[in-house]
Amino acid sequence: MPKAKLYRWDDLGAEPEEVEVPEELFGAEVNQDLLWRAVRVYLYNQRQWTASTKTRGEVRGGGRKPWPQKHTGRARHGSIRSPIWRGGGVVFGPKPIKRRLELPRKMKRRALISALSARAQEGNLVLIDKLGFERPRTKEGIRVLEAVGCPEKTLVVVATDEYTVPVYKSFSNIPGVECVRTDGLSVYNVLNHRHLLMTQRAVEELERRVTSGAKAVA
Repeated sequence: MPKAKLYRWDDLGAEPEEVEVPEELFGAEVNQDLLWRAVRVYLYNQRQWTASTKTRGEVRGGGRKPWPQKHTGRARHGSIRSPIWRGGGVVFGPKPIKRRLELPRKMKRRALISALSARAQEGNLVLIDKLGFERPRTKEGIRVLEAVGCPEKTLVVVATDEYTVPVYKSFSNIPGVECVRTDGLSVYNVLNHRHLLMTQRAVEELERRVTSGAKAVA
């Protein structure tokens, strides 16, 4: 059974206790190929595909023939907006399109479990019973991260109803630190951070989500 350190919000200076974490989330074999596929799909879908160029029919001007067809000694041209002219249209240039890659739901679930298991096996998974910020304070966010041994490159995962303004704003200005809800957790986010700090309710919520997803694809 995988284990992790659990800190108490009311006594962050005390020694953490070692607790067992769900094997369904943190005890799986790490599938490197599946992680690569999940990250590739995530990064590919971040592209906006908004690059655009104008064809010769979209460039302004060029309705008049630049010079007569014959008897000028120059090459024949029908429009100054031809692609071979400076300022003319672009041949086979990029146009806005919609492209998106998708992974099957079962592969998404297994990839997320692999990423979480990798962090747990490395000893970089830390739990906290709650995050009781009363108001947004970056100084308090830094204090919490230092107390639990996650000073940099940390992903903070909270339950859906724990994602309040004081919580996520306390971490938003800390370089390398990101705070997300369980329903917004991705494989890329987990792998892009060295440490993983999760609340107990986030673990329970994520376990329900994963187990229900397993039943849905079974």
